[in-house]
Order: sequence, then structure tokens, then C-alpha cells
Amino acid sequence: MKLIRFGPAGTEKPGVILADGTRIDVSRFGSDYDEAFFGRNGLKELERWIEGNGASAPRVAPSVRLGPPICRPSKIVCIGLNFRDHAAESKMEIPKEPVIFFKSTSSLVGPNDALVIPRNGKKVDWEVELALVVGKKATYVPREQALEYIAGFALHNDYSERSFQLERGGQWVKGKSADTFAPLGPFLATPDEVPNPANLSMWLKVNGELRQNSSTANMIFDCAALVSYVSEFMTLLPGDVISTGTPAGVGLGMNPPQYLKVGDIVELGIQGLGESSQQVIQLS
Repeated sequence: MKLIRFGPAGTEKPGVILADGTRIDVSRFGSDYDEAFFGRNGLKELERWIEGNGASAPRVAPSVRLGPPICRPSKIVCIGLNFRDHAAESKMEIPKEPVIFFKSTSSLVGPNDALVIPRNGKKVDWEVELALVVGKKATYVPREQALEYIAGFALHNDYSERSFQLERGGQWVKGKSADTFAPLGPFLATPDEVPNPANLSMWLKVNGELRQNSSTANMIFDCAALVSYVSEFMTLLPGDVISTGTPAGVGLGMNPPQYLKVGDIVELGIQGLGESSQQVIQLS
């Protein structure tokens, strides 16, 4: 399945994209895509509901805004330097273990919502990433069982304010957590829709110019390794997000570095996970 949430920001309703591309409203199913939904194996319940009710469910027009495809999770865990080429352009060593940092859950927005440059922001950067959503409570998960804990995958742009990240005390989370810095979606694809998450093409453009062009095959630590590793250090709850890192081509790595400005258009996509687009605006 492909899960969506649609409508005005803050009042989104749950929906699904059918195999023929039709968007349907599944509000009558009775549950949004939150921790409780994933924790009780709501995906299976929803699948059965659609079999019996999908034909009569209200349709959602293509013009209706899409929000993030999940409710605000308990945490967004990000993995740094997980592509060899990105570590090289950042002039940092290949990590021996995954680098973990957090992104505030209040940064979560819809896939095509505007990117707002935060107050005093001067070096806003882009990062196309594959995000996975945890499907059940995970603690000390063996690597060989880790894929069983994944509810689905989504496109994510891990926006960063590099001056906050690198020049304001060295805390990455400060550069990652501004409002609008985590556009997610357009949809959450269940694992059956993504048979090989370890080999998905991914790209990002700024004002039509290709900046990132890579594949998840270039990740240092794959999805199973990341779920297992992160679960050693914290309990992952249903609906939590792990964003798996970005390839080379970020603004910080250019010579000289280039950052986003008001009016810029960022477009990105991952094979099988759709595309998104954000226009850059200034905090009023």
C-alpha cells in the first residue's frame, strides 16, 4: 500500500493511493497513521478494510494538499555520513559505526510545503534521503530480523542550516530541527512496494540543476543494519522515523559552498517513492 495524509496543515486525514493512482479517503477506517496504528498492526487491518470498502470510499482530488504521510512520531533519528562519497566531500573519515543524531519532530511537514529559512539562517542546505518508518517496538533487534520491524519507506529531504550545525557549538540537531526542515512523502510505501530498498536511485535538483544523483546501493550501513544498531541504544517505537543519510552533492560540499536563497525551488525523488518539491521562503 501507499499511505497518504491530506488536507490543511494540522487537520490532515488519512488516505491511500490505490494501484491505479486513485487517492481515497480512509477516514471511516477510524485511525490516523500514528504510534497506536502501527503498533497494533494497523496496516493489515487497513488492507482488509480497503478490500471491503475501497470502492465506495470518497475520492481525493489530485489538487488537495498532501501532508506528511504519518502523524508526528516520537522521534526522528538521522544517520550522518552514511554514503562514502558524502563523507569524502565533507572531508570526514568513513565512520566505523553509524553516526546518530536527532531531528526535532516539529520540523515535519508535507512533501510540497514551503521551506522556511529560519531567523538568522544563512547556510540552508539540502539532503535527499531514504527514510524508513518503524512498524513495531524495537529493542536490541538482531540484524537478521531487522527488516521485519520496518512498516514502510518514504522520501525525505533532511534540510540543514549549516551555520547552526557547525558554527554554534557543534550540535548537529540545532542545524536540523527548524520548522519545515523535514518534508516527508508524498507517501509511505509498505515493504511489498519496495522489494529492494538497498538499490534505489535517488536525485535532487535546485532550480532545475541536478545536484545529487546516486543510489541507496552506496550506503555504508543498510536499512537492516541501522534498525538493529539504533535499537541497541534506544527503544524504537511504532511510527518512529530513521532517515538513512544523503549522498554527495550537498551545498556544503561545493567549491565554493552554495546555499539556498529565497525563491529557489528544490525538487527531489527516490525510485518507487515518488517526488516532492519545496519553494524557499523567508521567515516573516
